[in-house]
Amino acid sequence: MPSTGRLDYLFAAKQTQLIGDRYAPTGIYKTHLESSLVTETGLQSDIQADKKVHGGLEKALHQYSQTSYEVLKQTFPDLAEKFIFGSMGENISTAGMTEDTIHIGDILQMGEVVVQVSQPRSPCWKINDKFGNDDIVKVIDSQYLHGWYYRVLQGGLLRVGDEISLLERPNMISVRQFLSTYAKHRPELNTLQTLADCQGLTPKWRDKILKRVEYLSTL
Repeated sequence: MPSTGRLDYLFAAKQTQLIGDRYAPTGIYKTHLESSLVTETGLQSDIQADKKVHGGLEKALHQYSQTSYEVLKQTFPDLAEKFIFGSMGENISTAGMTEDTIHIGDILQMGEVVVQVSQPRSPCWKINDKFGNDDIVKVIDSQYLHGWYYRVLQGGLLRVGDEISLLERPNMISVRQFLSTYAKHRPELNTLQTLADCQGLTPKWRDKILKRVEYLSTL
């Protein structure tokens, strides 16, 4: 079982807050934890305000790459002090784990917990609103700084400092490759089909890709 590092930070929202002119509920404001029980729906101590974008079985836990913060700091120097770990609403932060090193369908052991990478995160307007800049999501999309979601295969206690090990890699498509391929204007149909066939990919993403395959095949 190759080690991918140790859990550096664990974050959870202690209460729902409202954001934007729409006064939409959000759990993007996280606080640091030393440990938490994990169930099939995520950290027991985390409030997931909008289940459409975060939460549920397929998006139980969110991890964001530490290196992505460096890109954002360089791109938006006036906001650099605000780009701190946890500020993107992630639950898990670990050095060395990025969209390049993590693959769709990866199964990992984190302390007592076993998780599987289910899909990339789809960033929304709440990120722009939180930081007060309408271009942040554009940069996240263009540079594939999305982060990724896990489904929980085995619950348990998760603690800062827990070793993270890769148990299984059923696909050879990294999160970045997945995102960059899907973002192409006219990707090859067989390449799109390969994305849809990724073992462990959440069904909603698979259906979305297959609909695009069907549409492009008519052109």
